Amino acid sequence: MRTYWLGFAAAAFLMMAGCSATKEKEAEPVVPVQVTPVTRGSIQRVVIADAVLFPKTQSSIMPKISAPVRAFHVNRGDHVRQGQLVAELENKDLAAATTDTKGAMEQAQAQYTNVAAATVPDEVTKSQQDVKAAQQAMDAARKVYESRQELLRQGAIARKLVDDANVAYVQAQSQFNTAQEHLKSVQNVSRHEEVKSAAGQLESAKGKYQGAEAQLSYSQVRSPINGVIADRPLFPGEIAGAGSPLLIVMDISHVIARANVPVAEAAFLKVGNAATISQTDANIEVSGKITVVSPAVDPSTTTVQVWVEATNPGERLRAGVTVKITAIAQTINDAIVIPQAGILPSQEGDTVVMVVGSDMVAHERKVQVGVKQGDKAQIVSGLQPGEQIVTAGGVGLQDGAKVRTGPAKSDEKEAGKGDKDDEKSKGKDKAKDKDDDDDKKK
Repeated sequence: MRTYWLGFAAAAFLMMAGCSATKEKEAEPVVPVQVTPVTRGSIQRVVIADAVLFPKTQSSIMPKISAPVRAFHVNRGDHVRQGQLVAELENKDLAAATTDTKGAMEQAQAQYTNVAAATVPDEVTKSQQDVKAAQQAMDAARKVYESRQELLRQGAIARKLVDDANVAYVQAQSQFNTAQEHLKSVQNVSRHEEVKSAAGQLESAKGKYQGAEAQLSYSQVRSPINGVIADRPLFPGEIAGAGSPLLIVMDISHVIARANVPVAEAAFLKVGNAATISQTDANIEVSGKITVVSPAVDPSTTTVQVWVEATNPGERLRAGVTVKITAIAQTINDAIVIPQAGILPSQEGDTVVMVVGSDMVAHERKVQVGVKQGDKAQIVSGLQPGEQIVTAGGVGLQDGAKVRTGPAKSDEKEAGKGDKDDEKSKGKDKAKDKDDDDDKKK
């Protein structure tokens, strides 16, 4: 009898041990996760930076003279064209000075005309006549001298008469030479200098008149560019000082966003690259391109200034606001790409992903991440196309853990609710069986 009970007890113990092992096996956790295959594709290196907007061109209109403002023809916010009259300054004194210098110029013009056309030609004519008369006198004296020489050879006259004729001839020849030199002087020196002097006086008068006209024109202030009036600090009647802004005009049909970009990112940016300017609080985005990548690094911020220019339809973007620039710096084709949700930090500080093999076991693997764009990331090393990585449920997942590609969280809740219902049903069945056993014993 004792042997019987010992055998029964051993059998019961073995059954209990088997049940315990089965329960432990069933209790081994299987973590539900979501997986995504590693693929090849293109990915873009996108540079995003904060920037400040500036107008394409801006002009502070400063008068060149100091005078009271007679009138403004524009107000803040008005659009103006290049060359448009925007303000007038008091100019009565300048108008009078212009009239005075104009009269002086006309007087110099008349004097020049008289010298060039009348006075000098008369002197030339007189000198020419003097030369002609001196030549005739010289010719007559030469003939007398020659005639008396012939008579002297014939013995008809005395030697003294021949000498007197020779002296007269030499004097006439000298007078002729003097007249010729005077004619040359009148033609080449006197005439040129007198005309030159008259021309100089005329040019001086013209310069003074042009200066007076310029001073008068400065009283009419015109816009140097197309744009919109951004500021008008004075009112009519106030003194406009030379060198102080009277008006500020901005051309905001095009805007330039200036951003300070880290050196490592700026190295991939080039002039002509496509870019966008966005003002998030106003939900405005415009397309443009990079126009400037500074060759110098700002030593205080160790950044590079980058300019993005874009059209401003409707002038919705305003100068001075803070915006974001987004520039496509590089497009990488045939890259290994995974969702960024699959990238995890390891306890050692490395970047890892959880790879799920065909045995449904998760394995931790170190990877090197390259370019990131949106919800995608480039993997430089550590993964091959076709492998499955965990994209949901990987946080806290241990290396070597059993996983299953379970439903989403909402489905898991429904599944958990179903398990609870099953447990409640099993509990009710057990209670019912117990009641039946008690009835049988009774």
